[in-house]
Amino acid sequence: MRDGTIFARAGLPAVAIVTEAFVELAAFIAQAEGMPAIPRYVLPHPCSGTGGEHLARVAREAAPGIIALLKGRSR
Repeated sequence: MRDGTIFARAGLPAVAIVTEAFVELAAFIAQAEGMPAIPRYVLPHPCSGTGGEHLARVAREAAPGIIALLKGRSR
């Protein structure tokens, strides 16, 4: 979340990527950082430790939505 706000403050297109378990925390951090509307893409939880094949599938499925958010469109 904080990385996304850093990029956004630098004037770069930014999307914060969070997993389902951290959606509420991400909203809290976005609010605390003064950027409550920063776009977020939610991944399934957990991603870490689920194996390379699973991570590759998650990445393939997420990429179009993340790109759309970076372009200012909703998924």
